[in-house]
Amino acid sequence: MAHDPSGRPKDNALLHDEKENIPSNPTNNRSFQDVLAANASRRNVLSGTLAGAAATFVAPAAFAESRETGGGGKGPLVKFTPLTIDQATQDQTTVSIADEYEYQVLIPWGTPIEPGITEEYAGDPTTRPTPEQAALQIGIGHDGMWFYPERRGRYNRRGEGPAVFKGFLCINHEFGRNAHVLGKSDPESLDDVRLSQAVHGVSVVAIENRYGDWRVVKSPNSRRITANTPVCFSGPAKDSPLLQNPNGNIPLGTVNNCGSGPTPWGTYLTCEENFNGYFGSSEGESFNDQRTDAQLRYGFDFDGFNYGWHLFDRRFDLSDPDYVNESNRFGWVVEIDPYDASQKPVKRTALGRFKHEAIAIAQSRGGRIAAYMGDDQRFDYCYKYVSDKSWRDALRNGESPLDEGVLYVARFNDDNTGDWLELSPNNPVLSNWTIEEILINTRLAADAVGATPMDRPEWTTIGKNGEVYWTLTNNSDRTVPNAANPQAPNSDGHIIRTTDSDNYLGDTFTWEIYILASTTRGTPNVFTDPDAAYADPFGRLFIGTDGGQPDGLQDQLVVFDTTAETPTPCRLLTGVVSDEITGWTVTPDFRTAFTNIQHPGNGNPASTNFPAPFDGTTIPRDCTLVIRRKDGGIVGS
Repeated sequence: MAHDPSGRPKDNALLHDEKENIPSNPTNNRSFQDVLAANASRRNVLSGTLAGAAATFVAPAAFAESRETGGGGKGPLVKFTPLTIDQATQDQTTVSIADEYEYQVLIPWGTPIEPGITEEYAGDPTTRPTPEQAALQIGIGHDGMWFYPERRGRYNRRGEGPAVFKGFLCINHEFGRNAHVLGKSDPESLDDVRLSQAVHGVSVVAIENRYGDWRVVKSPNSRRITANTPVCFSGPAKDSPLLQNPNGNIPLGTVNNCGSGPTPWGTYLTCEENFNGYFGSSEGESFNDQRTDAQLRYGFDFDGFNYGWHLFDRRFDLSDPDYVNESNRFGWVVEIDPYDASQKPVKRTALGRFKHEAIAIAQSRGGRIAAYMGDDQRFDYCYKYVSDKSWRDALRNGESPLDEGVLYVARFNDDNTGDWLELSPNNPVLSNWTIEEILINTRLAADAVGATPMDRPEWTTIGKNGEVYWTLTNNSDRTVPNAANPQAPNSDGHIIRTTDSDNYLGDTFTWEIYILASTTRGTPNVFTDPDAAYADPFGRLFIGTDGGQPDGLQDQLVVFDTTAETPTPCRLLTGVVSDEITGWTVTPDFRTAFTNIQHPGNGNPASTNFPAPFDGTTIPRDCTLVIRRKDGGIVGS
């Protein structure tokens, strides 16, 4: 087994747990737990919808507002029988789902992106795909995604269509450990690195449902976008010297694609999260003593997450002077046109560079947009971007609404209000910065203006009445308990919802705690570590979890009725041992949903072989689940 330059054995178990979540925020900005403590006597946990919230939001264009499809009528929105703890823990080598529901496995890692284009990797433990095969297969680490129906007038005003659905599923591939992808702890050649790089990125895959059976179909627009796919930059920092290398190499690739979000104009936004983990230094541990403030703030170190790409691919060597700015080319929101494979993915610099978890876009009056984003690390921040003009006007002028606008970072105040602090040279604190410096080193700029450190801001989603939900997964480094937030350390996480002033366009907001996950402990509906989030237009909130669940449970998918007086998680699905439930999207009629099983068994076939039946040897594969009610009703009802 290879070792890192320090002689220390590599521990890949740290890859997606302790190591990626080491805080890198050294500031003395007031912590969020202090704000909560100061506000304990006059704040409330939310018990219903927010009054006076804005009424416009981004959702699938064709949704029903009738009682027949769950958009109106009286009574609870969540009517299915939640899985009990006993049901959910009976057999954790496979998925458990509520009695009213059924699921189908779709596009496991190694599935060809088009039928017959290459061989399938089906989990044979004695082999792995070649890099060339992997570049034509569904990647690993299924995460954020969105379904884009084919552009035909197939759906009526209620979102109803024929028995045949067809469209593109855009899906992120967040990560895959060497032991899982390569079958060994370290790459031994450039070929090994190319395989690892090929399973990262994004898949755009055409799928079709013929009377209940979803399958992959051919399309000239199906494609893989990997760590080596040509990309381009746009926005205020696109020509910055900080994005250029002495080598002159063109921008390539996207990595650690975590959450995502759709745009109103029909494109897909994929978010680069823990990009620092793919870089290392040929100088070994001595590199850590030479790091710049920016490298420290973004968590770069000499061995990253032990992928070892830098040992064979100079692009990822932080000590190679020819590629001095390569790391600045990652940490962005990337826009992809699912309907046009000829278009390069575009990294939108106006949205800032940090560990993007996901993005949710709201529409304001006149078509201007606000985009909400979390920076997923302990004690990092919540962000908003507001476009300068209507998205329709921008596109009509050949511009992108994601290129011209203002980026803000949040400060949470004691009195349930908050301020959006502008991140531009117009802010006196940043008057000596260039806009390129602010957007490329966004964390440092946010530190400077006094943003509020948060407990791992992850997904964002826009609720029925325009409120924004933020999942705060956990923060084991919290040490100060208080009545409003007794999770210290915060091992359980919580969900906040905010309402912006001036129909998303203002620079202030109000906030409340929607639920503290710790309050569900000891109840049949226990859940912790909220992560993936999706709010449907009827008032349901879907939450996927990522973390050790109590009472022997694996990670789970729960549904809230946000119109109810008391937030109550209803367990729709639980995954397999050592997995994560993440990603969510729906068909236009809301009767079919998709979610993901990520890193089942942490790749260990002795734990689970999902989606294959348990045999103790087949390599488990990340996959998508197609979820439906057996009676054909709205998913979540």
